[in-house]
Amino acid sequence: MSAPKVVIIGAGIVGANLADELTARGWTDVTVLDRGPLPRTGGSTSHAPGLVFQTNPSKAMTDFARYTVEKLLSLDCFLQVGGMEVATTPARWEDLKRKHGWATSWGVPGRLIDAAECVERWPLLDGSRIFGALHVPTDGLARAVKAVEVLAARAGSRGARFIGSTKVTDVLTDRGRVTGVRTDQGDFPADVVVSCAGFWGREIGAMVGMDVPLLPLAHQYVTTGQVAELAGRNTEEIEASLPILRHQDQDLYFREHVDRLGIGSYAHRPMPVDESTLDPTVCGTAMPSMLPFTEDDFAPSWEESKLLLPALGATKVEEGFNGIFSFTPDGQSLVGESADVRGFWLAEAIWVTHSAGIAKAVAQLLVDGHAEVDTHDIDVHRFEEVQLAPSYVRETAQQNFVEVYDILHPLQPKLSPRDLRVTPFHARQRELGAVFLEAGGWERPHWFEANAPLLKKLPHDALPPARDAWSAQFHSPIVAAEAWHTRNGVALYDMTPLKRVEISGPGSLELLQSLTTNQLDKSVGSVTYTLMLDAAGGVRSDVTVARLEPEVFQVGLNGNIDVDHFVKHAPAGVQVRDITGGTCCIGVWGPLARDLVQPLSHEDFSHAGLKYFRARRARIAGVPVVAMRLSYVGELGWEIYTGADNGLRLWDALWAAGQPLGVIAAGRAAFNSLRLEKGYRLWGTEMTTEHDPYEAGVGFAVRLAKGDFLGRTAIEGRTPARRLRCLTIDDGRTVVLGKEPVFVDGVAAGYVTSAAYGYTVGRPIAYAWLPASADVGSSVEIEYFGRRVAATVAAEPLVDPGMERIRR
Repeated sequence: MSAPKVVIIGAGIVGANLADELTARGWTDVTVLDRGPLPRTGGSTSHAPGLVFQTNPSKAMTDFARYTVEKLLSLDCFLQVGGMEVATTPARWEDLKRKHGWATSWGVPGRLIDAAECVERWPLLDGSRIFGALHVPTDGLARAVKAVEVLAARAGSRGARFIGSTKVTDVLTDRGRVTGVRTDQGDFPADVVVSCAGFWGREIGAMVGMDVPLLPLAHQYVTTGQVAELAGRNTEEIEASLPILRHQDQDLYFREHVDRLGIGSYAHRPMPVDESTLDPTVCGTAMPSMLPFTEDDFAPSWEESKLLLPALGATKVEEGFNGIFSFTPDGQSLVGESADVRGFWLAEAIWVTHSAGIAKAVAQLLVDGHAEVDTHDIDVHRFEEVQLAPSYVRETAQQNFVEVYDILHPLQPKLSPRDLRVTPFHARQRELGAVFLEAGGWERPHWFEANAPLLKKLPHDALPPARDAWSAQFHSPIVAAEAWHTRNGVALYDMTPLKRVEISGPGSLELLQSLTTNQLDKSVGSVTYTLMLDAAGGVRSDVTVARLEPEVFQVGLNGNIDVDHFVKHAPAGVQVRDITGGTCCIGVWGPLARDLVQPLSHEDFSHAGLKYFRARRARIAGVPVVAMRLSYVGELGWEIYTGADNGLRLWDALWAAGQPLGVIAAGRAAFNSLRLEKGYRLWGTEMTTEHDPYEAGVGFAVRLAKGDFLGRTAIEGRTPARRLRCLTIDDGRTVVLGKEPVFVDGVAAGYVTSAAYGYTVGRPIAYAWLPASADVGSSVEIEYFGRRVAATVAAEPLVDPGMERIRR
């Protein structure tokens, strides 16, 4: 079978890398088109300053950056001068300790250095202003335009064509599939079209009716006059030798240009750009991605630059421009195939830092059907429909620009826009003093202030120790009361934001069987926890499947990425319908859950009447529901689903009936603690496509004997070299938050996924990826803000290993 014809729109650093990666894998019929001249096309690559700082809170983005460094080094298109991020405030110094932890977790070499060493490495610094820096010796400068030339030549030697000064005017389709592109120079047939058009990406996406959640923004960059202290230090051939430098407390970065300095600033107001108004002409240094410099916006940054680097007082800003690049609602890239037009792909909002790594991942997705680095963080289908609205994209992308160098807590929510999606219970939750965080546009209660009086009623040993200032943010001691009450009474949890679809029609069982690992050919009323794998055997999701009728299944998913996966694989006659917005769900959990629910229903909610992992249609207080005997917190109870129109009535009925039992509403913080005590995994955090079921501890959800399914061949006979392990913190008080490195025998050997205080077991818990040799009882250390915290590998689950509580 011959390789498909591929057209790549955009000949910048991403398009050139993708052509190189595809042709290296045997897909040589590749045409790269750009509206600008080659090789300096006038896009963001043409003016990119090229700084590559690899360390990122996302493991995947760090991996993409590391590959980019390695590849560009091999092409002689990278100056590995190292990178320094300085701290001029105590808060930033603490944050650099956290960032050093990320680097250690993801395998990036780095060191925290004191002010004296900072000055030694960067003699222009005023050492009295800094506390220290994070130094990463493998960071440096990408020569982006040179890289495009080298990559184009190499891809061209394998058969790729690069054609400049050719504007794409339409993407051609037939019956929902790409057939080519139309340009001002004629048509180009294609089986696959990949948009690597950068800030023109929205325009290309619109050609196939695809909303591309991207906003072009201008970012200021200046070059100084000669700096005397740099004279004679560098050459035109090797234009930099000092580490690239970040001054994040003032939203600035610096690099050398021979004997001058380049300075980039994010300190100015956001400057959104309407790309349709840009002059596409490229002539010398004039190009569409470089807008006129607005001097007043840079003036404060220039003063701050002179404070950090006093030598700049003897020079001036010689030239500057406002350069355009792309921001998204969550600051991540956009990769994936259109849900509606097969063969049309995006690879957008990708900075030089991650360009080669993401291009490699896209090539692997196209050629092999899976990537070795997990891509869910950048999958274009991660957004909810409400998040694709132009007003939402415009506001959130600008806020991401403002916050790009800010110190952000992992739980820190958006301040705006809010209240985009609320559940039917929202009004009641507000009355109870819910403290809401936000995810996917949904308002989600984290805890309830109304439960504060319960703290006084807790047993003394149920009260957790005080937290440090960082882990205490977006947290309340009230969570202890909510967790305790769930274990000892009954609580209502709002589970509405859980993504769910209805899959129905002839062939629906066969579809589910082919995409999941567990046996789903069971009786009506069965509920099954199962996994979806990619072709390499990585866990692409975990889902819960309820068979409500012979050809009707309700499937609980992890998000829109899963919806897209089912839709793309569904044969004719099988309907995949997102029912999340039209339904709602209350988790009723705790030892008194049956005492609350049974009096409200004529159906049998006894253990014999509705066993664990069974579902049934019923009426509760007259409200038609689907009740599923599931519990993500490890207690007796049900997930109770009904239509959104009946949701408030259901809540009110349960709330009123539960008053004699002391029912409470509980939030996500308690939920997370309770699920970790039970060892329940959270996909995207504990496990991704980079992990197989056996090492992730979910091999029980695999039934090889059921027959073929996606990924089956890849996982047969595997012996895990690493394991997801439960840790308990030895000091009984330090609560880590995730992504911290874990040391075994003094050597960094893994990283934390999720963590919480375990209110039932009375000590902090963390889950971590570790070598398989780190067995139960092993002593390890977690690095938390620069200090080592002792922990012990524990047998899991920590609570109710015999499942007696959940099966009452």
